[in-house]
Order: sequence, then structure tokens, then C-alpha cells
Amino acid sequence: MAAETEECRQPGSQGRRRRRSRVAVGFGLGLGAAMAWLAVQTVLKVSSMLTLLLLAVFIAISLEPMVVGLTRRGLRRGWAVAIVLSVFVAILAGFLALVIPPVAGEVSALVNAVPGWLQQLHNHQSTIGRFEDRYHLVEKARQQISSGGGASGLAGGLLGAGQIVLSTVTSTMIVIIVSLYCMAGLPAIKQFCYRFVARSRRDRVEGMAEEIMSRIGRFMLGNLATSAIAGIATFIWCLVTGVPYAAALGVFVALMDLIPIVGSTLAGIVVSLVALSVSLPIAVATVAFYIAFRLAEDYLIVPRAMKFAVDVHPLVTVLAVLVGGALLGIIGALVAIPAAVAVGLILDEYVFPKTDTA
Repeated sequence: MAAETEECRQPGSQGRRRRRSRVAVGFGLGLGAAMAWLAVQTVLKVSSMLTLLLLAVFIAISLEPMVVGLTRRGLRRGWAVAIVLSVFVAILAGFLALVIPPVAGEVSALVNAVPGWLQQLHNHQSTIGRFEDRYHLVEKARQQISSGGGASGLAGGLLGAGQIVLSTVTSTMIVIIVSLYCMAGLPAIKQFCYRFVARSRRDRVEGMAEEIMSRIGRFMLGNLATSAIAGIATFIWCLVTGVPYAAALGVFVALMDLIPIVGSTLAGIVVSLVALSVSLPIAVATVAFYIAFRLAEDYLIVPRAMKFAVDVHPLVTVLAVLVGGALLGIIGALVAIPAAVAVGLILDEYVFPKTDTA
């Protein structure tokens, strides 16, 4: 009798256990989905900060060969980092010193010219006055300001511009400070990261990581060399043709040329527009100069500068830059080629040997 009672109880207990297991699985899946959604939302909220941190780490790794070179000459790592970062900041400050005075001068000239333009608007015999009589630009501007909230809209625009400037300055300071800490503590950071790898594979992983960072550093040195050539060529061209702001444009082109594929093209467009203020033939000649320089850079300068640095197929370079730019903008385009180099090294070391012997 007791055995029959026990047999009757077993099916019910098994059903309860199954229901409990289903509830536990459902709860686990729901909790996992909620945690994944929360993680994605958190990453999206801090994506801009993560991008700045990625840029800072990339700068630290790129400048590491210079730091190592100074330490081999007998300097302590702290002093070597300070010297390299001081040169980096000095270049940025020099660019601002070259750009701000011309921009301030142009803004001042624009402000001083406004009263004369207002007088010409009311003069129906002047070109601006006839243009105003035909298109009624002043009235359209007043309507636009009124529809945009008037003074509040103008104040909002000024406030937005101030926020952009403040955000740019803050982001620059964050990148510089994080780069400084990464450069100073890079050896300790690398050793800490290597401890997450099993001891049996640590030497192999460490060798691969060091090779990747070495290639990134050599790539940036080669990129700096080609950018310096582009900046010097622009400076000389502007001096010869009389294009204004030769030094500022030279530094601007050098900085833009750091961005693979699209940087030099955008810089050439800007310089050509500035050359248009001199004359149309000078602007056309500037366009022709940058087309010729781009061909020389792609087929003569870059291959020789990158010969000792990286060995990446041009198609891979183009695809990497496009994908990196789509994901992270300018920063993504800048780090795309080193990332492609790292992926290639990992494939050659871990993936292809297994597939070739399978």
C-alpha cells in the first residue's frame, strides 16, 4: 500500500519539478535579456567617452616608439613621456596660434564691414541695394528670426556654439590627460593585461601583442612623415602662388593628411577655396597641384614611407577606412589601418595555420 502511494506521488512531484525548471529557465532568459539591454544602453550613453579613451590609447601606443627611443638614450621614462607629449602639445598650440589670428582678423573685418553693407542696402543704386529690392532678403531674415524665437533663438544659437567650443576643449584635455597616463604606465598596463592569459600561452600572446603595437607605432611614424611632406608642399605652394595664410594652411593640411584616403582630399578642397580669394586661375592651378600631389603621395611617397611599417593590401585599406569611418567617424578612419594590421597578424598566427593543416 505504501509503495502504491509513493508511485502515485512521483508523477506529481516530477511535474512540479518540470514547472519549476521552466520558470527558472524563463527567469534566467529574461534576466539575461534585461542585462544585455542595459549593457547596450550603457555603452550607447558613454560611446563618446569610449571613443575619446580609444583615441587616447591609440595615441599612447603610437608615440611609444619615440618614448622607447628616448629611454634608450638614458632618459627616465617619465622625462621621455613629458618630452614627447610636450612636443605633441606644442604642435597643437602652434597650429592654434597660426589659425586664430587670421580668423580673428577676418571676423573683425566682417564686423567693420557690416555698417557699410547696411548703408548700401538702403541705396537703391548700389548692387547690394538692387539685390535687396529684388529678393527682399532683409524681410526674409526678419521673418526667419521671428519664426525661430527672435532673441531667444539667437541666444540659443550662441549658447549652442559656446557648448560646442567647450565640448571640444574638454574632449581635447581628456585625450591629452589620458594619453599622458597611458604613456607613463604603459609597461605596467601591458603586464597587467597579460596576466589574464594562461601562463602556457602568455609568451605567445605577449609576442603577438608587442608586434601589433610595434607595427602601430611604425605606421604612425610613417603617417607623420607623409603628413609633414604634405604640409611643407602646401606651405611652399601657397608662398609661390600668393595664397594667404600659408603657414596655417600647411599645418592644417598636415593634420588632415593623418586621416587615410579622405584627409588629403578634403584639405585640398579647403586650400583651393582659400586660393579662390586670390583669383580663379590660382584656384584652378591649386586643384591641379593637389591632384598631382595626391597621385605622387599614393604611388611614390606612401609606399616608401610605409615599406618598413605595415604590409596591407590597398583594398583592405580602403574597406577598413570606410568601415572605421562609418562606425567612429574621423577617429575610426584614423585607427582603421592599424586595426586591419592587427587582425591580419592574428589571422596569420592563430587561424590560418589551423586551416592549412586541417
